[in-house]
Amino acid sequence: MKFSCPRCNSPHIVDRHQGRSVCGSVGIVAGSAGGAAGAWSGSQAGAMAGAFAGPVGIAVGGLTGAVFGALAGGAAGGVAGARFGSELDERVLDNLECCDCGHTFRTQSA
Repeated sequence: MKFSCPRCNSPHIVDRHQGRSVCGSVGIVAGSAGGAAGAWSGSQAGAMAGAFAGPVGIAVGGLTGAVFGALAGGAAGGVAGARFGSELDERVLDNLECCDCGHTFRTQSA
């Protein structure tokens, strides 16, 4: 759907995606923190999986499990944050900007 600026009627409009960017970043940090907190169980599982290779396998398996837990948590948090931010962009924030006059506005007012 094409929009035009309500102030100058210019068709040169861009999406700002501020909510999605901020909430996605916060979600990644929060998810990584949660993943790191849950990394203990991941490192234990990895250590058990690497136990057949001796002490080195336990260390590598534990580290791999902890890193995987943090990465999985960060990915899940980032996706959830980006979805929340997209809804925030659509319903609350001025998510469109006119390239000609710099006016920002919501989709509903376009």
